[in-house]
Amino acid sequence: MLAFFNEACLSQAAKNNLILGLGYFNSNNQVQYLKASTKSKINGKFRPVGDIPVRYYISSEDPANLLGKAVTNDKGIAHLFIPPSAAAAWKKSAKQSFLVVSDSTKEYDGVHSNFDLTKSRIQIDTLPDRQIQATFSEFRDSVWVAVKGVDMKVTVKRLGGDLNVNETPTYTTDSLGLIHADFKLDKLPGDSAGNLTIIAEVDDNDVYGNLTTEKSVPWGEPTQYVSSYNQRSLFARRGWSPLWLEWMAYSIIAVVWGVMIYLFFQIRKLKKLA
Repeated sequence: MLAFFNEACLSQAAKNNLILGLGYFNSNNQVQYLKASTKSKINGKFRPVGDIPVRYYISSEDPANLLGKAVTNDKGIAHLFIPPSAAAAWKKSAKQSFLVVSDSTKEYDGVHSNFDLTKSRIQIDTLPDRQIQATFSEFRDSVWVAVKGVDMKVTVKRLGGDLNVNETPTYTTDSLGLIHADFKLDKLPGDSAGNLTIIAEVDDNDVYGNLTTEKSVPWGEPTQYVSSYNQRSLFARRGWSPLWLEWMAYSIIAVVWGVMIYLFFQIRKLKKLA
């Protein structure tokens, strides 16, 4: 009995502490999802922990309030889109609470985290002279009320990462919940009609979470996509490499084989002479 007790204590002591985080994301005031993150301090450094089963709840940790389940990936991240079944609980109050609970594993004990959310939204519009206006408001007493002092970024969507529309990295809303940003990116390639996508976003706010709103504007340079699929280039598919490169490669192969054949016949002559 004593040996069993000691083994159980050692097993319990060997478990690392798991840090569980929860974030709320709202895209274009339409798509909402939760992101759980798991990490632990291993060998003196915080590292993501994968393969951790987690459960998401709305309002309280009750089976009736279960939103769904997920398992963290190798980066310690697990996403869950808020299902339509949560609509009734979502509409009950202007403030909402989300919870995430991790299951106990061999290496980690189960932990939980919560995020207390105030419902909010971002509205974006454009003004003359390529000026951008964004309004931040929260839902209070059944109406949308402008919020002062919220930090916001205004960027333009690009494939390699969003770009700030000018040299100002962040803006703070005024008493009317407004921010104004001048678009100063000239000759930026857009789609075939010159359209660009402007994004107003709030990142990692302790009260409102993460919100983004997009708007298409014709402030870019029109670009036409030209396919190079059937054109010879260094990055083309097999059989479509440049002719000079193929000539060089085949010439080297021919020279190497020629030398080998020449040596073969020379060795045969030496054997006959011997």
